[in-house]
Parts: sequence; C-alpha cells; structure tokens
Amino acid sequence: MNIVNVDKESRFKKVIVIPARYASTRLPGKPLIEIKGKSLIQRVFEVAQGSQLKDAVYIATDDEKIKERALSFGAEVIMTGSDCSSGTERVYEALKEKQADLIVNLQGDEPFMRPEMIDMLFADMDRNGHYMATLCSLIKDEREYHEPDTVKVVLDRHGFALYFSRSPIPYLRNRSGLQDPVYKHIGIYGYTKDFLFRYIKMERGVLEEAESLEQLRVLENGYRIKVLVTEYEGFGIDTEADLKRAEEFLNRQAVK
Repeated sequence: MNIVNVDKESRFKKVIVIPARYASTRLPGKPLIEIKGKSLIQRVFEVAQGSQLKDAVYIATDDEKIKERALSFGAEVIMTGSDCSSGTERVYEALKEKQADLIVNLQGDEPFMRPEMIDMLFADMDRNGHYMATLCSLIKDEREYHEPDTVKVVLDRHGFALYFSRSPIPYLRNRSGLQDPVYKHIGIYGYTKDFLFRYIKMERGVLEEAESLEQLRVLENGYRIKVLVTEYEGFGIDTEADLKRAEEFLNRQAVK
C-alpha cells in the first residue's frame, strides 16, 4: 500500500468530481445498479469521501434519477448538460463556475479505487507542480496484457507516459511470459483547473480516435502526463460479467 504524506496546509483547493451518466451503452443506468445492497455511485462516492486531502466532492450528472439517489446519501450534485462526450467534459462543465485548483476525476464506475490513490495524485501535483497525472499498476496476469479492454501504458525513465494503447505494449519480442515490468493504466486523472480548461479546447487527435482513449489527446498536443505506479487489484464495471465479478470480489474482501 502506498503511503501519502498529508499536507493539509496547502494553499490549493482540491476537488474530486465523479462524472456519472445514465445512458451507458452496455449497462444502462449503471450508476444506480446495486452491488451487494449499495449502488455503484454510492460506493464510488464513499471512496472519494475517504480522501484526506480533498476539500470538496461533487457528483456531476445529467440525470435526475442519479441526482435523487446521490442526494439521498448526502452527496453534493452538480447538474450538467446531456451533450458531454466524455467524463472529462462533464468534469469541466461542472467546475466552470466553481473554485478549484487541483482536480481529480474519479470515474463513476470504479468502486474499488482507494482513497490513498486519490491522495497520491493530489500530493504529487501539489508537491511537484505537474499539470496532469494519472496512475498505473503492474500487469500480473498475461491475459490482461493481451486484452483490449485493459489499457496499457509505457513510461519514460522519469515516469511520464510515452503512450497508452489497447494493444499489448511494449511488444515483448522473443520473450515468454511477463518477465519485464508491464503496466496497465488505471482510469483516474488529476489535473490543474487551468490545464483542464486548456484540454477542453484541444482538437481531438487521430490516435485518440483510433484507440478511443481521451488521454492521448494530451500526448498528441505535445504535453506530458505524469504516471504514478501503485498497487491496485480492482477494476471498472462495464458489463454484467463485471457485476458478478464485483460481488465475488466483495465476498473475498469480507472474508479477509
């Protein structure tokens, strides 16, 4: 587990935004689906509430049913338009009129993130001045290395992303098994408010379109993304199979 040194005297306002939309293609109404008696959006909100460095947590949605559910467990909700094409655009719209310096985009379908993962991003941006940061973890199962739904990332020697891809990267020529470190991207982003507003104005890139990975827009426009390595065994919820896997995961956690 990664330990974060908490600096509560920072002058920066740190805000977590959880974008949540109802119209998921594979799992309609996904934020409201219950996993062992608790909705997905509530589970993600409780992760955000565990952050020691946050100053505020908002759920950003365009759906009244999600708003009502979020209000029922004490969340603060910001309504956004229905034409946001990505979670990042929804975060931007939610914070246009809000005070925020450092922002973490905690995706609404990632219930197994941990609060210290959020604080890793806040602490890194606060301490080192990075305008955008994200997380990765080691791929331990070779099946994930070949799975398109697992996004891989390769890093330079200073921990900045060289590329993200759904393909197996780096290509392990003449190797058998994962003998060298290979990393999967974890879908959580931190950025300064200034950079978030700059990102929204960037043109969508050719690689972003090809891979369907919005973070490639940053690299295609010549900016860098700091990637911090953490331990993470969780996963996002995208399919009915993921829901079953999530219940099994929680059952194992309860036994420990």
